[in-house]
Amino acid sequence: MANGPGLYTNIGKKARDLLYKDYQTDQKFSITTYSPTGVAITSCGTKKGDLFLADVATQLKRKNVTTDVKVDTNSNLLTTITVDEAAPGLKTILSFKVPDQRSGKLEVQYLHDYVGICSSFGLTANPIVNVSGVIGTNMLALGTDVSFDSKTGNFIKCNAGLSFTNEDLVAALTLNDKGDSLNASYYHSVSPLTNSAVGAEVNHSFSTNENTVTIGAQHAIDPLTNLKARINNFGKASALIQHEWRPKSLISISAEVDTKAIEKTAKVGLALALKP
Repeated sequence: MANGPGLYTNIGKKARDLLYKDYQTDQKFSITTYSPTGVAITSCGTKKGDLFLADVATQLKRKNVTTDVKVDTNSNLLTTITVDEAAPGLKTILSFKVPDQRSGKLEVQYLHDYVGICSSFGLTANPIVNVSGVIGTNMLALGTDVSFDSKTGNFIKCNAGLSFTNEDLVAALTLNDKGDSLNASYYHSVSPLTNSAVGAEVNHSFSTNENTVTIGAQHAIDPLTNLKARINNFGKASALIQHEWRPKSLISISAEVDTKAIEKTAKVGLALALKP
């Protein structure tokens, strides 16, 4: 386990990754190449139904500064500049999108053995300010995540979370949506040698009195092939198989079926990522 409690986004991340990461119902293809000067160029295309989206991203690393530039099919230019370890434990991220003049944002992260703080604000006259903080250790952490709209003077987000971690399990409890929803998640590593793990998530909405329960598992069939599956209490079942057919190059096939409406066609997603 890493030292320190990490950032607020780490609370419940293990279970979220097991239950939701890499699942998709679209067709996605990406290829990454490297120039002689060390610039990484990634071209990506995604087919969502009848809609096709594409983008080209470049990444340049110089010492502790990483510059990412992405251009998409809507002629948007997104630039992100990350300065890592400008001071011990400090990371600064500046991002902006052209032509959106209100998209500029500055984010500062600070990690310590007992504290993790992340603060971001828009580079506008009346910005949205987000502050999250976690205190504790790599075993027990308590945190909060708050966003304030300086234009309206209202809090648009107010969350709180608690996380417990030991060698083979991670449990988390978060209160979200200004206290309207309660989320509990659990991740348990069964066998690190085969990457076998199980996880569960329960979400309760106080306003609708509705519960959503999702359980899932993962297992490595062999060192290069991972299998994942999940199902929720609404009868939506999904499965994913991911194979690393060459170093850093992955092919993923996922499917989702509604077990309460078998007559409906299953949704199938395909993702192919190529890296040299």
